[in-house]
Amino acid sequence: MKALHFGAGNIGRGFIGYLLNQSGYDVCFVDVNQAMIDQLNQTGTYKIELLDDHQTTLTVSGVTALNSGQDKEEVIRAIKEANIITTSVGVDNLKYIVPILSEGLIERVKENDQPLDVLANENAVNASSTLKTLLSRHVGDQAMEELQGQVSFVNTAIDRLALSKEADEGMIALVEPFYEWVIHRGEMINHTLPALTGATYVDDLTPYIERKLYLVNMAHAATAYVGYLNGASTIQQALQIPDILSFIRGLMREAAAYFVEVHGVEKETQMTYIDKVLARFMNNNISDEVTRVGRSPIRKVGPDERLVKPLTALSDLDKPVNHFIKVVAAAYLFDYSGDDEAKALQKYMGEHGVKKAIEQYSMIHNEDIVSRILLAYNEWKPIQK
Repeated sequence: MKALHFGAGNIGRGFIGYLLNQSGYDVCFVDVNQAMIDQLNQTGTYKIELLDDHQTTLTVSGVTALNSGQDKEEVIRAIKEANIITTSVGVDNLKYIVPILSEGLIERVKENDQPLDVLANENAVNASSTLKTLLSRHVGDQAMEELQGQVSFVNTAIDRLALSKEADEGMIALVEPFYEWVIHRGEMINHTLPALTGATYVDDLTPYIERKLYLVNMAHAATAYVGYLNGASTIQQALQIPDILSFIRGLMREAAAYFVEVHGVEKETQMTYIDKVLARFMNNNISDEVTRVGRSPIRKVGPDERLVKPLTALSDLDKPVNHFIKVVAAAYLFDYSGDDEAKALQKYMGEHGVKKAIEQYSMIHNEDIVSRILLAYNEWKPIQK
């Protein structure tokens, strides 16, 4: 069985590629990083290190890699021959793989009648649907009709922290022991292949997607922004500060009300999950910089993103949002000079004011909520380090 995976980064190698390999697939990575491509092709293997107490090392064998810019014909051939196609390139980068993916899929349906599932595993809601929309815009309605019935874009929810380090043998993916790969069973079209090792198949993906974005990612970003204001350099260091740990726990409990109210999750189940997430964040084998986690604040304070969407949804449900108010304010104070979005956000606020920035980027027009965010902003500002 052949799997074609776009993206040879940390998630690609340390998570998706690894599980595809464990499921019996020969994995071919497609990327533009020639150094990584050469590393994979030289030995046909790569290493993963678990961020556990034993620094467990895993070796993935039987892999190949192609450069989407230089090996176009080989990539198209691989698309035509693949039993499954997956991605982990970053949701904003999906548009860059659309031209070659669409060309390969169009040629594939002419020569290969085997149904194909395409799974975009990105840190975003319904990334496969996003990929399908981008592809449809690129090729037009007629070409998309030709793909219908033979190609399905299957939405997923993924969760695993993945970093990297450089070693003598090249880059090694560093991953936490915990992972979650949830796949929408009803969107799959090829039912002849064996189930993917380690994946969970569900009929309703929404609760899992929202839990990942509005609870896990939300708390991760929140810890970064609050930790940054308090002078912490890593997520782990931030959560060693009792007041920050207590604040983040309170924030997650506010978020839990959304899942109890909207998705009918039992409160005790949510509390147990919160403890599990915090234990992951506090893993001392990980050194996760707050500046990395907090990067791209303009995107993260967006109206449908991890901080603001739960805030507005909980407010509409008349649930407490005190912690969310403070976190959104903290995000607007993230002025890390090494991040382009952080610099752009601070520049905009300097020219137009904080209130205008909240309305522009978070699209919050509820005067009470905006006033409370401004108040929290001014309360945070004196402690900014």
